[in-house]
Amino acid sequence: MWFTGGGGSGGGGRNLATLVRYFSRQRAVNVRKINPRLPPQEASAVAQNLYHVIKERGPLTVSGTWTQAQDASVDGLNSKTHLKLLLKWMQGRKMLKQFCLHAGSNKKFLLCTLPEDPHVTKMRESDDHPLTPKRSKAKKKITKRSKSKK
Repeated sequence: MWFTGGGGSGGGGRNLATLVRYFSRQRAVNVRKINPRLPPQEASAVAQNLYHVIKERGPLTVSGTWTQAQDASVDGLNSKTHLKLLLKWMQGRKMLKQFCLHAGSNKKFLLCTLPEDPHVTKMRESDDHPLTPKRSKAKKKITKRSKSKK
């Protein structure tokens, strides 16, 4: 058999390792099948309101979206957990995109309406976003003194 290494080609061990690696992975979450815990008409109305909030106020984090949705008085949200569920549902419907800003060892995940959103491109290219590390003016060099033999 080809996966036991008896095929004569000598590559059976690699096939078995590939097979094991393939089946040991977890499947990706199917975000299209997420239940938004609302009737479809209400879910789409709340999603449209959230879409407009994110589009108007630029790329937002989840907690920023929660505060902006409360300020905009979006009806239909029960809790922050419900908001996260709806945002994931919206990502599955291709209404939102999530991207990550890296700065050193810190990451910040932001939600935007389009990947080509001008706010997003400006934020990625600029150096003044909150996670960019501030550059120090000058660094002192520390040199090691060698021990002299007496």
